[in-house]
Amino acid sequence: MPARDEPLTPEERETYEWQMWVPGVGEEGQRKLKAASVLVTRVGGLGGLAAYELAAAGVGRIVLAHAGVIKRSDLNRQLLMTHTAIGTSRVECAARRLRELNPRIDLLAVPENVSPANADRLVDMADVVVCCAPLFEERFALNEQCFRQGKPMVDCAMYELTGQVTTILPGKTACLACRVPEAPDSWRRQFPVFGAVSGAVGCLGAMEAIKLITGMGEPLADRLLTFDLRDGRFRTVQISRRADCQICGSK
Repeated sequence: MPARDEPLTPEERETYEWQMWVPGVGEEGQRKLKAASVLVTRVGGLGGLAAYELAAAGVGRIVLAHAGVIKRSDLNRQLLMTHTAIGTSRVECAARRLRELNPRIDLLAVPENVSPANADRLVDMADVVVCCAPLFEERFALNEQCFRQGKPMVDCAMYELTGQVTTILPGKTACLACRVPEAPDSWRRQFPVFGAVSGAVGCLGAMEAIKLITGMGEPLADRLLTFDLRDGRFRTVQISRRADCQICGSK
């Protein structure tokens, strides 16, 4: 993963001691986390929890991309936002909360949502991308740039009480466009959501990024993890590349 490498300070060893006990992590894995940079696109109900867990784990640099200001309707799920910050920048509030949790990490707050115009610049800032955007335009732009730049992308999504996560490795696995060639006509920006559901997906997405950085475990490569919390049912679906994919196919 990243080429940067710095020793852990005594404070860092104490902070991350319990997670360094996990087989496959140790001090080497923690140093990889410290050296890594992750882009989290949107830090709402889903991305906010992903960013929170990455900050808690000690990822050295986190880039947050999210436009707009905090509204009351955000507060049932966007746990990095606060009542006192209503009307102020979402991404600045998120960065402030993450710095309170972990003042050792480098946080870059970008007050923009992903678009075809800025996706190349945002993806270039990170080693790993965690896509938590609700709109397919954003997800498609990230997918294309991650493929072009050879950056792994953890794709996270949810609706109502359902969620899904997969990890895309450019040139090795199916990309988002292999699975969803076009945005569904029925998709809307606003949809039913409980914070517990979006947060669960965010935590799973953060763990995928941690596995990619440290090299432990097996990422959800060519596998789509789905769940429905109405009945607590989880399943993993095998996915594969499409030769005619407009992004990663063999044209």
